[in-house]
Amino acid sequence: MDKPTKKLRLGILLSGGGRTMVNIAEQIRTGQLNAEIALVVSSRNDAGGVEKARRLGCEPVIIRTKDYPDTNEFSNRIAAVLEEAKVELVLQCGWLCWWKIPPHYQDKVMNIHPALLPGFGGKGMWGHHVHEAVLAAGCKVSGCTVHFVTDEYDRGPIIVQRCCVVTEEDTADSLAARVFEQECLAYPQAIRLFAEGKLAVQEGRVSIKK
Repeated sequence: MDKPTKKLRLGILLSGGGRTMVNIAEQIRTGQLNAEIALVVSSRNDAGGVEKARRLGCEPVIIRTKDYPDTNEFSNRIAAVLEEAKVELVLQCGWLCWWKIPPHYQDKVMNIHPALLPGFGGKGMWGHHVHEAVLAAGCKVSGCTVHFVTDEYDRGPIIVQRCCVVTEEDTADSLAARVFEQECLAYPQAIRLFAEGKLAVQEGRVSIKK
């Protein structure tokens, strides 16, 4: 009988309700991801994801920007808890804080953005701000993008994108719900590709090995 492969140790960074984390946990529970949530970090002690993490059996670490004198100290604290938990892949799940990613975590930090990058990205483009911008531009298609995180907002190498139709009747809420359905598929797909060693980054582009 084949030995089970080692579970990928995930670190979750969140600032909000934590529904992306819950989706990943469900993928793990049902055997669709060979991984474990080793650490949850919240940038707010009152974020909805804090209680959700506890219900998943993971006491979150609270790391708030205002508790540190500068970005370096804030970033160093995040790196320290990730290393202590032996995290192999970091997932930003509604994480709204900028942090300096240490060199040894390059191409090991992912984010999911609720639009098709490079469009509708950058500072201030998160949540409903994105969907409102997509609707205002008259786009006929939207979707989500999983990418590796760099020190530039929403500019890291793209791993997976999934699309959905934008209808004439859409509001920011209805479009957000349809995009989130695609997010629930795209993020686990990207994690699986990473776990299987199928992602290679060269010159700012991700290639997927067969």
